[in-house]
Amino acid sequence: MRKWGIVISVFYAVIVAGLLVPAGLRLAMGGSSASFFKTLGDIYTAWLVWAAIAIAIGGQALLLFVSVNTSQKRLKPRTRLAVSVAAGSALFALLAFAAFSAAGAAWAGDKFFDRFWNTEAEVVSIFAGIWLVWGVLFFLYFRNSAEAATRMVSWLLKGSVLELLIAVPCHVWVRRREDCSAPIATSFGIVTGIAVMLLSFGPCVLLLYKKRLDAYAARQSK
Repeated sequence: MRKWGIVISVFYAVIVAGLLVPAGLRLAMGGSSASFFKTLGDIYTAWLVWAAIAIAIGGQALLLFVSVNTSQKRLKPRTRLAVSVAAGSALFALLAFAAFSAAGAAWAGDKFFDRFWNTEAEVVSIFAGIWLVWGVLFFLYFRNSAEAATRMVSWLLKGSVLELLIAVPCHVWVRRREDCSAPIATSFGIVTGIAVMLLSFGPCVLLLYKKRLDAYAARQSK
């Protein structure tokens, strides 16, 4: 089970870093192929991009580990809760930030970047504030739950669907309006929603196998 978790995590990392990032750039640039690879190279050297990738991949790996390996008693209940809340709230903060960015770009157009994405410090501050709020809410909600990680994954799937319902129409709107920079924010929203949606399937698949194996073990013990 643990080996399959590693395989899924590596496969997910390749999809996010190797496929979704170029796909997001293609969405932002539209049909234009001018300087695509140069811009892609610039994106791969931006630390904020790698920070978002690390949050997605790290959150997936942590939730997968906590969900699948709780039977091995390697983590204390409070530790499992802390890991689940930290990872889940970071991913929800990423979704919320992406939805906020897409909606802001649709509302303010290219001026959105001057108001909220003006500096890296502003981006980090907004994300950190959202992360803190989600962390407190999730801790209060899951503090008496024995399956915080499992329920968190279910919520992430629903949250990713809701985020995409915001990001996709916003992207269509800014494209029809022919904004210059706004599609960057909306394509970021679409890629983030897809990444978190794919993330939700990894733990879910292994959890289904784990439950089936546990059921077989229980039958054999009778």
